[in-house]
Amino acid sequence: MNRIIRIAAALALTVGLAAGAFAAQGAAISGEVKKIDEGTGKITLKHGPAKSLGMDEPMTMVYRVRDPALLKQVKVGDKVTFEAEEAASGYTVTRIEKAK
Repeated sequence: MNRIIRIAAALALTVGLAAGAFAAQGAAISGEVKKIDEGTGKITLKHGPAKSLGMDEPMTMVYRVRDPALLKQVKVGDKVTFEAEEAASGYTVTRIEKAK
């Protein structure tokens, strides 16, 4: 019986991790850095549709960044993939990296 519980727990963990990775991958948005304002902790990104944010059309927007250190990882002109969330204060980039 103990073995069945361990197998069930391992399977549940595997499914949970796979679902989380799939959800995170689906939230990535492709874009290009147009402007960085380290003083205000904001970045301007030109990007394609952002389904995770309910945006069906490409656009250029100013985003806040959750962690100002994110702004040091990219420069104007870089092609990037990023994740963002909508909050009461506006849209906030939670992750950004140079596109591969």
